[in-house]
Amino acid sequence: MKNKQQERSPAAARLLSAQQHMFNFFSHVLVFSAGLLIGITLTFCLKDLSLNVQFHQLFLPSLSSLSPPPPSPPISTSNNQTKATTTLTRNGLRGFLRPTKVMHDMTEEELLWRASMVPRIKEPPYEQTPKVAFMFLTKGPVFLGPLWERFFKGNEGFYSIYVHSHPSFNETVPESSVFHGRRIPSKEVRWGNFNIVGAERCLLANALLDFSNQRFVLLSESCIPLFNFSTIYNYLMNSTETFVEAYDMPGAVGRGRYNPRMRPLIWLSQWRKGSQWFQIDRSLAIEIVSDQQYFPVFKKHCRNRCYGDEHYLPTFVSIKFWKRNSNRTLTWVDWSRGGPHPARFMRRDVTVEFLKRLRHGRTCQYNGKTANICHLFARKFMPQALDRLLRFAPQIMQFN
Repeated sequence: MKNKQQERSPAAARLLSAQQHMFNFFSHVLVFSAGLLIGITLTFCLKDLSLNVQFHQLFLPSLSSLSPPPPSPPISTSNNQTKATTTLTRNGLRGFLRPTKVMHDMTEEELLWRASMVPRIKEPPYEQTPKVAFMFLTKGPVFLGPLWERFFKGNEGFYSIYVHSHPSFNETVPESSVFHGRRIPSKEVRWGNFNIVGAERCLLANALLDFSNQRFVLLSESCIPLFNFSTIYNYLMNSTETFVEAYDMPGAVGRGRYNPRMRPLIWLSQWRKGSQWFQIDRSLAIEIVSDQQYFPVFKKHCRNRCYGDEHYLPTFVSIKFWKRNSNRTLTWVDWSRGGPHPARFMRRDVTVEFLKRLRHGRTCQYNGKTANICHLFARKFMPQALDRLLRFAPQIMQFN
């Protein structure tokens, strides 16, 4: 029995020793882990403190570097009342809606964007007289200007004038002329090139900056008025339609100019031709300068023998705004002699009988009724015809 107890004592001692060693091991591990955790925590705290110090040094000025607040504005007293001396420069609304100068430094993109603005409130906050914008697309001077001077005389406030001429043209216009200061920023335009459509859009965009312009007429330097101002003004203002000539023409100079690459936006059956000399209202003018769908397609694919000025507007208007369009132009021109250009009229061509025939030589539809005034303008009249036009204007066209 005694021997058995002696055998058990060393075994128990060994077990106790092993437990003690295990306890000591885990105690060391626990102490080491606690120290490691404390060290990591202190490291992050010190790093964050360092970053905070650097941030304040970099981005927050010291109190000594802060400048004192600006002094208060001077105060003037009158009648024992204190008033701050403040100078206000009024830029009235009319200056924005009716700019007096047409020359500006806007890019074409900026101009088109501003011209596309449409007020949601239809009635302006002041009385305005609707005006007709006469837009002249010229190479140089308006060489029939003296005739137009007589046409506009006495009708100030009912019209606006815009001239797009070649950028190199620098002839001085007398200050007494209605064309003085009416040139807009322009780019070079070549006949048959699509950039002529861009020039038309620039004329429209500049005219749209004046919110009182409600009708828009595109003219060339060879155009003449066939009636006096009041007749033309009332004809345009009272019309319920726009005047963009558009027709479907088979053959090489009509459908033959269509580019199949314009599909699927424009199909051959939608392709139209017409005169570039239009007369439109403000809503259609805004749609034209805002067009970012059809214009880029024409610009890309209407090249060489396409002649975009004869196809872009007729096609665009016929596709989207045909219900309000008359499909005719108010500018008379003679194509009876054939060739790529219409007939030109010199001095000997201008007679009383000829002008009367242009004024009342046919009938047409106007606001749903038959009328004998179908053309308000005519072209192409050369500078040599000016003296006879001036002689006959008071008698035939009833100027003044």
